[in-house]
This record gives sequence, C-alpha cells and structure tokens, in this order.
Amino acid sequence: MTLSIGMVTVDSTDPRPLAQWWARQTGGRLVDEADGWFLEVVPAGDGQGPVLGFQKIEDPTPGKNKIHLDLSAPDRAAEVERLVADGAGLVAEHTIPGYRWSVLTDPQGNQFCLGEPDETATEIS
Repeated sequence: MTLSIGMVTVDSTDPRPLAQWWARQTGGRLVDEADGWFLEVVPAGDGQGPVLGFQKIEDPTPGKNKIHLDLSAPDRAAEVERLVADGAGLVAEHTIPGYRWSVLTDPQGNQFCLGEPDETATEIS
C-alpha cells in the first residue's frame, strides 16, 4: 500500500484571508463550500496535486508550525520580493552546496520555504 498527499491543512482563527492570500500566491482556485469554516485552494491548471486546506479553529497550536511547505520557483529571488510585497515575512536565507532557500512566513505567521538549485552556492549558511 502507498499513500499520496491529497491535502495539506492549516489551522487558523480567520481562514478566509489566509486562503485568499495562498490562492494569489499559487494561482490556485479558492473553494468555499463550508461557509468559511473550511476553505480549499485547488491547484491551477488541471487541479492535480495537493490541495491547500484552511480550517477555522478557536485555538491554533502556538509556536513554530511542525509541518511546512517547501516551494520552488524559476526565479527564487524575484519570487521572494513578490511574496514580501504581498504580506509575507522573510525569516532567513540559507545555502548548502548546490542549493539556496529562503524561509518565509505567510501573513498569519506560518513558515514555508522557497528554494532553488544553485551551483554557485558552495558554503553552508
């Protein structure tokens, strides 16, 4: 038996603006069939791939999220600038030989990473 990822769900006291933000960032389609209690961002195009879910809860777990998204883009630096201009926070920049990534937060503080292969990256930072 094998498992496949169908959805990654984020808890939020106010899921609508967070789901709208992620829909803008990913180009996904926002689906709200539960009166704002649970929203989905369905991937663009053929809708294949994991869905992002956003559910309303009264008391989110405090502290750093235990699971985070690792994203990629053809131009990581430009995408980081775009995300920050639209409300993301930049936490840190890291490199390992052959790879660079940025740690960011969405507008409600959930961390995610945006990375890219980079042959010029030679040090660990």
